[in-house]
Amino acid sequence: MTSSIALRPEGTVYDYIVCGGGTSGSVVAARLAEDPNNSVLVIEAGQHNSLLENTVMAGGWKNNFDTEADWNIITEPNPGANGRQVKASRGRFLGGSSGVNGTLCIRGTKQDYDDWNMPGWSGNEVFGYMKKAENFHTKKWFKADENAHGYDGLLNIEPHDLAPISNLILDSMQSQGMPLQPDMFTTGDNPHGCGHAPRTVYKGDRATAADYLLNKGPNLAIKTDTTVDKVILEGKDSDLKATAVRVIEKDGTSREIKANKEIIVSGGAYCSPTILLRSGIGPKSQLESHGIDCKVDLPGVGKNLMDHLIVFIFYSTTKPNITNDHLLYRPGAIAEAYRQWKVEKRGPLSAFPFGAFAFARLDERLKSEPLWNSASRKEGRDPMGLTPSQPNVEFFSTECYGGPKQYAEPPNGETTHAFSLIAELFAPKSRGSVTLKSADPKDNPVVDHNYLAEELDVLVLSEACKFANEIITQGKGTADIVEGSWPAKLTHHKNTKREDWVPFVKDNATTCYHPGGTCKMGSNDDKMAVLDHELKVRGVKGLRVADTSVMPLLNQGHTQMPAYAIGEKAADLIKGVFLQLSAEPAAGA
Repeated sequence: MTSSIALRPEGTVYDYIVCGGGTSGSVVAARLAEDPNNSVLVIEAGQHNSLLENTVMAGGWKNNFDTEADWNIITEPNPGANGRQVKASRGRFLGGSSGVNGTLCIRGTKQDYDDWNMPGWSGNEVFGYMKKAENFHTKKWFKADENAHGYDGLLNIEPHDLAPISNLILDSMQSQGMPLQPDMFTTGDNPHGCGHAPRTVYKGDRATAADYLLNKGPNLAIKTDTTVDKVILEGKDSDLKATAVRVIEKDGTSREIKANKEIIVSGGAYCSPTILLRSGIGPKSQLESHGIDCKVDLPGVGKNLMDHLIVFIFYSTTKPNITNDHLLYRPGAIAEAYRQWKVEKRGPLSAFPFGAFAFARLDERLKSEPLWNSASRKEGRDPMGLTPSQPNVEFFSTECYGGPKQYAEPPNGETTHAFSLIAELFAPKSRGSVTLKSADPKDNPVVDHNYLAEELDVLVLSEACKFANEIITQGKGTADIVEGSWPAKLTHHKNTKREDWVPFVKDNATTCYHPGGTCKMGSNDDKMAVLDHELKVRGVKGLRVADTSVMPLLNQGHTQMPAYAIGEKAADLIKGVFLQLSAEPAAGA
């Protein structure tokens, strides 16, 4: 599924310029180019995806990390996580992080988007755009909610065939009070249950946003290996207009490319704010400290950084062939797995090794916690700001070891096997920031996630880890197969107190790669809002942002499908069209 698009000679003027060929940017560019009267240029800092096999082989995602295909961003030390720095990998190639992510299609709940309180961005509308993006292919065993899926979008999606360990974990989740609803991560109507997460995989290959760019006409140009320095603004004060983009070519030379109509910044939650900042849009004091002339004093640029924090909890078992370790770690196994994918489009490298999934509310588990009870809350909301229809946490499993790189000795796949259950924190209270290291576009931004700065985040995530451990050590499907943890220092017992999980969380929490919020939408009276509800940058004509940086709040799910929805919605906003939403059956129908 490599791209067939040739790198066409670029001109000097286009109607639309999209700065960033990642998930949202590829969607925007492709949709705008569907009108043959529009000339569209998409500019990508990294390579063309057709040069990177590991963007198509879902099981090869890690081979893109720590290379030129990764932005190689490392966070600032996080005091709440014992001062640790976290590697915040992002895809740096056409298709962006859609080529390295977990392939998960977990939309969240409609309330998540209603909470944005932005015209045109209700839960029904955002779910409609996620559905528009989707070309769903079911499987005989999967009980799909057929009305919730899309079937004529440009993004191929299918259910994931589970390894035996995942079915056992689903049994354990159900026995621990989370009912099975197979397609709940598409419908978004269950905050406490377990099910299957569809994937952006089809017939053994990963589907990415670069697929949107296939087979488009000559009015779409793609320029890779090119860094966007800044957006050129002309005019003064209330009459500023974005007219061109200054780029740095692969050979280091600089040039300007003009836009007749609009410029759309789609660099992601880390790079979109830095493009704005280098363009003179952002907090005046920060810009002046780097010698940048402030054109629009927008204090919210780079602020409000959010992410979903996760913790891996590993377990070992001697029961053979229930995980996929024997397909990966035995002598010669990886070579055979690669052959299976390359020749037959099957095997452990044809899919991302995540298995069973669940959402959970933690009200009952936290009701005796003093911090939970004393925390302020709005009517109908818990201390994290969530309604009872929104999950506090997510659990998901791995089907093999495949864990953090600091654990260098994997199971041997013959006598030892491993899997993990991951706890993910939703609605974090902690906020971070993205700032400039310098005015040089070759410098990565300074990313300070400020993880676990708020004690409520620590409380909820540690309770989630305790619950996860109970699922595995006490659940019907897994209690009898667990021999211990992997590695041994992670051992926990059935009756571990929540307080015992706090140091574990602070030492082992890592990013789920869901950054957002750094160029957020907001109302006119929100001084920290960077964009209006049409994604237009405040104080500038002809300039929008379209990626997860626009999200005022993260969804209670994963950000891949919202990123596609944002791209689809942005294109419609620019074209001046509206999504026709089909009538939905009443709840319980």
